[in-house]
Amino acid sequence: MVEAGWMLTLKRKIAMLKTIKNMLGIGPKVDFNALRQNGAQIIDVRTKGEFQSGHIKGSKNIPLQSLQQGMKKINPKKPVITCCASGVRSASAKRILKSNGFNEVYNGGGWMSLRNKL
Repeated sequence: MVEAGWMLTLKRKIAMLKTIKNMLGIGPKVDFNALRQNGAQIIDVRTKGEFQSGHIKGSKNIPLQSLQQGMKKINPKKPVITCCASGVRSASAKRILKSNGFNEVYNGGGWMSLRNKL
């Protein structure tokens, strides 16, 4: 009985770790360059001012606080890569898009890091 309780606790911890990794976009390696070459859209969820100070060429700026209204600017049939300054807002954007029917969404993390992977 004690062993079964221990195993259940371990399974819960593993599930929680997977959830956290998923939220932060940490997981299997993603070939962002291949995604981009195959038509992926890059959605930068930083503020307008942050975006204007530097961004990935061809990316769309839809600030996180406007994402619900701005979803109509995103093609749900194409892959989506979200990015921001550090990866936190882009993780939230990924979650929002997935919960609104976007199937192929990737958290690209910080925009400068993502730019170096493209």
